[in-house]
Amino acid sequence: MPGLMQDVRYAVRQLRKSPGFALTAILTLAFGISAVTAIFSIVEGVLLRPLPFVDPAALVAVGDKIEGTEGAGMDRPSVTAPELLAYASDTRGFSSMGGYQNTSYEFSGAGDPAQISGSRLTAGTFPTLGISPLMGRTFTPQEDTGKVQVAVISYGMWHGRFQADERILGQKILLDRKPYEIIGVMPREFEFPLVPGQLNRSELWVPMSLSQGEIAQGSSSWNYQIVGRLKPGITATAAQQDAQRVPEEIMRRFPEFSGSIRLHAVVQSLNEATVSQARPLVRILFLAVAVVLFIACANLAGLLLVRMIRRRREIAVRLALGASGAAILRQTLIETLTLSLCGGLLGLGVASIALRIGINFLPETLPRVSSIGLDWQVVLFALSLAVITGLLCGVAPALAAARTGVNEGLKEGGRTGSVGGSQARLRSVLVILEVAVALVLLTASGLLLRSFEKLRAVNMGFRTDHMLTASYGLPQQQYSTQGGVNAFNQLLLSKLQQLPGVQAAGITSILPGSGEGNSMGFVPEGYVSPKGTTLNLAWPSQVIGNYFSAAGIPLVRGRDFTEADREGSQLVVIVNRALAEQYWPGQDPIGKRIHIGVPSTPLPWITVIGEIGNIKQGSASSDTRAQTYQPASQMKIALGPFAPPDMLTGTYGTIVLRSSLAPEQMISALQSTVRSIDPRLPLTQVESMDQVVSEGAAPQRFNTVVFSAFAAAAVLLALLGIYSVIAFSAALRTQEMAIRLALGSQRADVMQIILTSGAKLGLAGCVIGAVGAFFATRLLRSMLFQVDPLDPTVLVLATLSVFLLAVAACIFPARRAAYIEPVQALRGE
Repeated sequence: MPGLMQDVRYAVRQLRKSPGFALTAILTLAFGISAVTAIFSIVEGVLLRPLPFVDPAALVAVGDKIEGTEGAGMDRPSVTAPELLAYASDTRGFSSMGGYQNTSYEFSGAGDPAQISGSRLTAGTFPTLGISPLMGRTFTPQEDTGKVQVAVISYGMWHGRFQADERILGQKILLDRKPYEIIGVMPREFEFPLVPGQLNRSELWVPMSLSQGEIAQGSSSWNYQIVGRLKPGITATAAQQDAQRVPEEIMRRFPEFSGSIRLHAVVQSLNEATVSQARPLVRILFLAVAVVLFIACANLAGLLLVRMIRRRREIAVRLALGASGAAILRQTLIETLTLSLCGGLLGLGVASIALRIGINFLPETLPRVSSIGLDWQVVLFALSLAVITGLLCGVAPALAAARTGVNEGLKEGGRTGSVGGSQARLRSVLVILEVAVALVLLTASGLLLRSFEKLRAVNMGFRTDHMLTASYGLPQQQYSTQGGVNAFNQLLLSKLQQLPGVQAAGITSILPGSGEGNSMGFVPEGYVSPKGTTLNLAWPSQVIGNYFSAAGIPLVRGRDFTEADREGSQLVVIVNRALAEQYWPGQDPIGKRIHIGVPSTPLPWITVIGEIGNIKQGSASSDTRAQTYQPASQMKIALGPFAPPDMLTGTYGTIVLRSSLAPEQMISALQSTVRSIDPRLPLTQVESMDQVVSEGAAPQRFNTVVFSAFAAAAVLLALLGIYSVIAFSAALRTQEMAIRLALGSQRADVMQIILTSGAKLGLAGCVIGAVGAFFATRLLRSMLFQVDPLDPTVLVLATLSVFLLAVAACIFPARRAAYIEPVQALRGE
């Protein structure tokens, strides 16, 4: 131990003598380790960390898979209301089970009214997850079936809206203007359902308390989900086979007209269902940042080799005085580990700051964002990475130092002649690899940039300029009749239309470009489905007022809705071009008819009165699906016997306002108009349509920005590497260049010699990097939009850019070598 401490003190003294070298090495490592640590914290929080429940490996998502709904936004297992009870009672592979449904409520009773996210749960959900409340209790089966209005709130709501009041239990809040009693507070880390992003986390949980109308909907509404806990020794596959009895029994109970709907039970790991979509992105990010760390390590190894060569005489003297090669090896490694640990600690600090700032910019498609942070596992990873990095970077210089020849080292006497041929080759190899991996990252960045530009150029099918949107939901407690709902909507649109600058106002159940919505089965008149097709699916939307004009959606043919298209009149629908071309190719869709459901469903026909272009219901990169638009007032009749008896239409939606003024200037007027009708009704997601579309492209923007930052860092580090190698090589050849100049060589010739050596390294790196990019960029295929991973333009431009930058990095060392004074240089030697 005393010997080790002596080596540490000696290493610190040596580094203090070379502050420039030490600072450069520490900052290089800190940059690489901080980037890897920040990304690893995302990997660990999203993919590696177990779900925050008891025995999470036993938790599964349970539900139905409907044949024919692939790629229609119904990929996650879901169930109908009757199946919530059937799966719990008729299966034998689960020890417990709970059903849930994401929803939202108008919240009041503590602070200003607000629209919040919440969840309805059956009483078995909390016991299935195995999490007890921090305070109070969860609701009982009797409270669920008895429709008792109680609520369990989140830790965040308790702190944010109630200032962590210890007397919170028993307090009353209003949800959709109905009184609920708070009976429990969940722990800080509890989050369920595990939805992507940060905006839709549930702030409270209430009993499911299914209504008779929800149960009566039966096979027309797969709006619920189930979480189950497998019995010990039961696999997900065995549980799925056992659970198949439930959809089979449900299908037997279907009315004759629903007989063509085919269901299959699905039992999937809850963790897999949560993170499966995020896994490819997170893995590629980690791979990219690992490449940056590799370049940083290569740079550090090059710096250490240069430092070792400059200390050859010192090492030779120590060896001549009796120091062993093992002692030299140990001392050199300790010096490197000191640098790497300092870089690791600094990198941890930088990573912590980067996470605090950057977590708000993560895409909303990423689940479990609240789990991301610098916990002890991430800190241990960072410190282990620092040690491993130090060892890997220091082993080659340490071995070279230990093998220093005493006679050769003493004979050099500090001369700048050719030394360490093997070390020079190693430095060149490291630089070539740096250039190669930097080119791979730059190519990937170029592909993503080109993809993002194509994404921005996509025609969304509607005008986004001068368009303001805001969502609302009418509480049933006050708006309990269709007449009351209609009166609110009509008065709202009438007042909005009278505002200065307003050109059109409308309401839609689903805002285009938002990615929201579900699918509706329908039957197009005269269309014969291909064999094996069970359902024709469309993206349905109900509209009120002058929606198409407000949204800037032009009609291709036919007419818009009018006030005459209301309840009791002929059922009408407007379809998009994709639907018309798929089901009535080469025909005029005006006058054609559709009805909801499957061919045998006895529902009324709906006449097509208009056709619009193709509207992007999700992001610009999403496929355009068949779409239908109906007056909200006709929806209940269109559903026929499938409509719940207590169904109200137009109770929620998004207001769309088009004006000659900038959207930001209309926000206050919109909010004032709503308050003049209902002072307690909150508006949510008040933003311009440009913002909505921008949010839809946020995942692609995030990918592009992150990869571009990594690519820029990689190229910069590679250029620093090639600069340091060429500068040091030129310094070693000072005597040679002085002799050349003394014998009559031109300074331009000397510059050419140095530039040529740098260009050779750059060219070798570019060749290897181009080959690597050919294979590596295929991993990006799922992240690209209308861009080939082997796009020759991007590959050629990236290769030329890296090569030219590599040559440019050699200009300063070349000029310095060319403009030395021969006499002074030779005299110095």
